[in-house]
Amino acid sequence: MKYKQLGRTGLYVSEICLGTMTFGGNEDAGFWKAIGQLRQAEVDAIIARALEAGVNFIDTADVYSMGQSERLVGQALKNLGVKRKDVVLATKVYGEVGPGPNDRGASRGHIMDGVKASLERLQTDHIDLYQIHGNDTITPIDETLRALDDLVSQGLVRYVGVSNWAAWKIAKALGLSEAKGYARFETLQAYYSIAGRDLERELVPLMNEEKLGLMVWSPLAGGYLSGKYGPGGEKANDSRRLTFDFPPVNLERADACITAMREVGAAHGVSVARVALAWLLAKPHVTSVIIGAKNTAQLDDNLAAAELLLSPEDIAKLDEVSELPAEYPGWMLTRQSRNRVPGPFEKE
Repeated sequence: MKYKQLGRTGLYVSEICLGTMTFGGNEDAGFWKAIGQLRQAEVDAIIARALEAGVNFIDTADVYSMGQSERLVGQALKNLGVKRKDVVLATKVYGEVGPGPNDRGASRGHIMDGVKASLERLQTDHIDLYQIHGNDTITPIDETLRALDDLVSQGLVRYVGVSNWAAWKIAKALGLSEAKGYARFETLQAYYSIAGRDLERELVPLMNEEKLGLMVWSPLAGGYLSGKYGPGGEKANDSRRLTFDFPPVNLERADACITAMREVGAAHGVSVARVALAWLLAKPHVTSVIIGAKNTAQLDDNLAAAELLLSPEDIAKLDEVSELPAEYPGWMLTRQSRNRVPGPFEKE
């Protein structure tokens, strides 16, 4: 297992992060039942296996199974006797966690209520990475940032991050944090897969410029890149994509990627899923890839992606088949900057 610096911070996290959306999902959890219904003993086994493999990074959220996921994670760490300093706990706030009008969003009130509840469920006195889970179109950005800064000052939260925001809004938030002396966003958690490379247009340049760490969610495109679908695959009756078709996938482009990944996988003797994860891990702008699992066998296959070294030829092949179509202003920026590359200026 490799460990990477989390954004600009001095914190190192495993390049594989254990996701916990499959934890919980009982009858009270609504559609979360379709994601996963793992109970405490199963959660303990998965977390134990991940830690054994070198994973030190666990990501959850208050909205996952309406708080059940956080409770299961906290109890599992206690059951396994894990030292708090040996695990980096990340959770998120924003989603709807109750019937009231203030039981959602990125307001100061909801953030303060949310962190207190998450700390209790996780059975800990601090959260390593506290993330805003979505874009709040109502709350002013500086209200959100001030609340997060107070949590850092109080020692309840060590670092803050954001998920599913547009590049312009993250840039504005970073500017406000610098101007006001607030703790700034150190990470972005975003959807990214070989079948969905949209964040490369605006978000990757921003992350590179501002040194934000990238945590990738749904690296297998909601299971579509697992090998169960597309050319050479059959839809499995136990796949959550049959009941929860998310994130959106361009099937024609995804199937072309799957065909290429089957060829690469066959050459290495590995699964399509492992190739999809290894492709992401090879990208320099990726800090950690979040993987979820319904059992330890599935977890083991995903963990093994950290050991799969794709050749330059493999990566070039996969890059080509998954390349984004050119869009404005991207194609114009490329055209106008081709003679402005770093290095000495020469004139013939």
